[in-house]
Amino acid sequence: MLSYNMGHCFVGRGAMIPRKLKPFLCRMLSGYKPKNDVQDSYKILELEEGCSLDDVRNSYCNLAKKYHPDSSSGMADSGTFIRVEEAYRVVLSDLAGKQKAEPGEEEEDQFKSKSLQHRHYLSFEGVGIGTPSQREKQYMQFRVDRATEQVLEYRQQRLESRYAGSDLSRAKDVRQSKKVKITQAVERLVEDLIQESMAKGDFDNLSGKGKPLQKFSHSPHIDPMTHNLNRILIDNGYQPEWILLQKEIRETIERLRKSIVASRRKLGEPMTLSKQKQWGRICEQFAEDIRKLNKRVDNFNLVVPILSRQMVHFSTDKEMLRARKIYEAVVEKVSDSDRKESSGEEGKRFGWKSSLLKWLKLTPK
Repeated sequence: MLSYNMGHCFVGRGAMIPRKLKPFLCRMLSGYKPKNDVQDSYKILELEEGCSLDDVRNSYCNLAKKYHPDSSSGMADSGTFIRVEEAYRVVLSDLAGKQKAEPGEEEEDQFKSKSLQHRHYLSFEGVGIGTPSQREKQYMQFRVDRATEQVLEYRQQRLESRYAGSDLSRAKDVRQSKKVKITQAVERLVEDLIQESMAKGDFDNLSGKGKPLQKFSHSPHIDPMTHNLNRILIDNGYQPEWILLQKEIRETIERLRKSIVASRRKLGEPMTLSKQKQWGRICEQFAEDIRKLNKRVDNFNLVVPILSRQMVHFSTDKEMLRARKIYEAVVEKVSDSDRKESSGEEGKRFGWKSSLLKWLKLTPK
C-alpha cells in the first residue's frame, strides 16, 4: 500500500522529481532488492556482475536442465530449482534496472536512428531538425528556396534560348579576332627574325642576292608573296624537321623496294639451292631495314604537328608480296617483248619470199 501511494504521488508529481533520483525510484517501485540478494543470485546462477543478458539466459537454461524435477538428471531437486528460478528473476530485474538507469550507447543510437528515420522519411521530405513545429518552418523555407531556384533556372533557359544565335555570332567573331591577332603576331615575329638575320649578315652569301625574284607559281589562288617567301626558306634549308623526316622515309622505302626487286631479278629463274640461301639472307636484311624504317616513322609521328599527317608502320610481309608481284609483272613483260622480237625477225627473214610469190600471182600469163 505504501509503495502504491508513493508511486501514485511520484507519478502525479513527476515534474518535481530530480532527474538523478528517477532511476532509484524506478528500481524501488519495480521491486528492487538489496545488493546482497543480487550478489547471492549471481552466485547461484554461477555468474559475475556485469554479464550480459544472453549469459544469464544460457546459465539459467543449463541449471534448469540440471535441477528441474521433471528432468532425467541425477541432480534433480525441486528446492534448488526454486532458488535458481528466484535468482534468475532477481538478476533479470537488476539488469532491467541498470538499463533504465544508464542506457547503453548502442540502444541510444538505435532509438535515435529509428526516430530520425521515421521523421526523415515520413514527413517534410527529410528536411530540418528539432521539434515537429521547427521542422515544419524549416520545410516551408526550403520549399520557398526551391521554388525561387526553379524560377531562376526557367528564366535563365529562356534567355539562353533567346540569345543563342547572338552568342554564336559573338563567339565566331571572337575566334576570328583571335585568329587575326595570332596571324599578325606570327608575321611580326617573322619580320623581326628576318631583320635580325639581315643585321647579322646571314643573307649576304645568297646566290641570288641583288637579282630580281622570279614568280615560282602561276596559280591565281596562291598569294605570290607568301609563296615566294616559302620557296626562299625551303631553298636555303629552312624546312621543318617533320617535312625532312617525311621526305627521308619516302625516299628510303622507294629505294628498298627497288633494291629487293633488282636482287630478285639478278637471281633469275629457276633458283638453285645456293640462290635460295642467298635470297633468304636478302629477305632477312630487307626485314631489318623495314624495322629501322619503322623507328623513323615513330620519330616522325612524335614531331608532326598535324594528326592526319601521321604515318603507319610498313609491313614486311606486304612489302615482300608487293615486290613479288612487281617481279612477276616485269618477267611477263620481258617475255612478251622477247616473243615480239622473235616474230619480227622471222618476218624479216621470210619477207622476200612472200613478196616474190605475190608478184608471180599478179603477173598476167
